[in-house]
Amino acid sequence: MFFFNRVNINEGVQECRNTPNAVLLDVREADEFQSGHIPGAVNQPLSEIEKIQIAKNKPLYVYCLHGSRSKRAVGILKQMGYMAKSIGGITGYKGKIER
Repeated sequence: MFFFNRVNINEGVQECRNTPNAVLLDVREADEFQSGHIPGAVNQPLSEIEKIQIAKNKPLYVYCLHGSRSKRAVGILKQMGYMAKSIGGITGYKGKIER
């Protein structure tokens, strides 16, 4: 039997908020972000992730819709020298959504 490391976006958001200088990064497209996002999140679509303008010394907590784009973004960000962690998808988020 295999056990997968399930990501809990709610725990990830809390960890982000408890981490000094951390940035909550939404890698969905701009229209998705505008339709609803986690308060305090910064939008940098995966399709333009190489254009990110965040200091490399800030920890990034990355989310998307379901978790697959955030995982891809984290791989790219780490290659670029960022400290990044995928926290899953907004579909599992239980808190307030900002529009």
